[in-house]
Amino acid sequence: MYRYDEFDARIVSERVAQFRGQVNRRLSGELLEDEFKPLRLQNGVYLQLHAYMLRVAIPYGQLNGRQLRRLAVIARDYDRGYGHFTTRQNIQFNWVALKDIPDVLESLAEVEMHAIQTSGNCIRNTTSDHFAGAAKDEIMDPRPWCEIIRQWSTFHPEFAFLPRKFKIAVTGAEHDRAAIRVHDIGLHMRQRGDVVGFEVHVGGGQGRTPHLAALVNEFVPETELLDYLEAIMRVYNRFGRRDNKYKARIKILVSEIGAEEFRRLVSEEYAAQREHEKIALPPEEIARIHAYFAPPELTPASGPDAAFEALKAEDKEFARWARINLHPHKVEGHASVTISLKPVGGAAGDATDAQMMTVAHLAETYAHDDIRVSHAQNLVLPHVALKDLPAIYRELKAAGIATANESLITDMIVCPGLDYCNLANARSIPVGQAVQEVFADPDYQEDIGRLHINISGCINACGHHHVGHIGILGVDRKGEEFYQITLGGRADEKAAIGDIAGPGLKADDVPGALKRVVDTYRDLRTDKSELFIETLARLGHDPFKEALYAAD
Repeated sequence: MYRYDEFDARIVSERVAQFRGQVNRRLSGELLEDEFKPLRLQNGVYLQLHAYMLRVAIPYGQLNGRQLRRLAVIARDYDRGYGHFTTRQNIQFNWVALKDIPDVLESLAEVEMHAIQTSGNCIRNTTSDHFAGAAKDEIMDPRPWCEIIRQWSTFHPEFAFLPRKFKIAVTGAEHDRAAIRVHDIGLHMRQRGDVVGFEVHVGGGQGRTPHLAALVNEFVPETELLDYLEAIMRVYNRFGRRDNKYKARIKILVSEIGAEEFRRLVSEEYAAQREHEKIALPPEEIARIHAYFAPPELTPASGPDAAFEALKAEDKEFARWARINLHPHKVEGHASVTISLKPVGGAAGDATDAQMMTVAHLAETYAHDDIRVSHAQNLVLPHVALKDLPAIYRELKAAGIATANESLITDMIVCPGLDYCNLANARSIPVGQAVQEVFADPDYQEDIGRLHINISGCINACGHHHVGHIGILGVDRKGEEFYQITLGGRADEKAAIGDIAGPGLKADDVPGALKRVVDTYRDLRTDKSELFIETLARLGHDPFKEALYAAD
């Protein structure tokens, strides 16, 4: 993984010192909240419903054990004993006192972490495939390019005050696990002969007006990528709406002028760049960044591991976990392990300080000191030998994080909702827990198969409800919480925005209604290999809408 150089360390330390002074001025009353707001947002500090919240950057979702241990210590010493992992592959601390935040940032800086550009109208954390560098279906590792984009975008003076927040995602696999088509810019790595490049999608996003990104360039060579991104950003900075925050995202610009005109404007801006403006990105610099992401030296296995196979035969729970939470690795005899942060009855994405310590230990002991955060709010050990899985499972089970449900119906994306967020209209966490209880039986979950339920507590869509196979949106109607159901969304290479099924449901009615929908799917599928989203596409939405609103 990337290591800070002297420049990185200095600018992060200087930012901590600067923010400490700003916090002191706020606490003394010298700065009013309205004056403090733009300063704190530049440092990842939000004012939530009950307290300040600190969002810590985890670039492209990658951590080492030392960093995760430090996050655990912060959760224990400055929060209430847990942290919340988010869909941007970051972590949030919801209860840190403002007076302590400079100390927290200083502690993070010691392990090469920060909270810069995790909020505000700037380029946020660049996200990626959580199996990057390990996935068997990967064309190439996208993380070096995420790092190059991070270095280009951090403190970029031209893009520090964009019309609105801006999000970039990069994938290197044919199967899109980074949701690139619902990002402001989505990059899909491609190769033409000996030349590596990027398919560029622009104008995706969720929120009040969801849009899928438009393909604006089929192939931008790697040496030209940053110049091309600058051209996109300049067009957005120039033409993006600043008079209406609800129409300020680049998705609105692309939608209003059309993909063809946007493509023309970007091409025009790109062609107008003078030689001295271009970003020198020679092959040796690309190679230098790639060297940070060299894969660990793994010895391919010559056959099945006896201990692993024996425990699967003896222990039904272990066998289920291995069947569901392991992902194929490019090196035989290895796997990527998803550590689910979605136990039935828990809060999606939350991990206690003790659980974080456990994962850090496992990474250091068995997984080449490599940990990933997925955009589905889980943790991943990407490089694990099959022979070590029994020991890993035992420790995860003791820590309460061995739930076997990766991509199953209880593995839901759920935003914090009205329990924490001052923008939310409705609670998300209790609804998610109630839905989990209906589908708690592991055999039932596995029979249903892969099915993504995403829950948002407001139209801002932090829970990605628009791209859930089943989406749930909390709305406020005259002081009462209702939940609007969408069907047919997906965030992969066949990305789609879900369709609203009909009137909103009361919270107590949601679990039963979803059970009727799911059981209808089980009755109508051709066989168990046909997933919910495939049956929905084959038959249309009508049978599922009827089930959703049927009387119990």
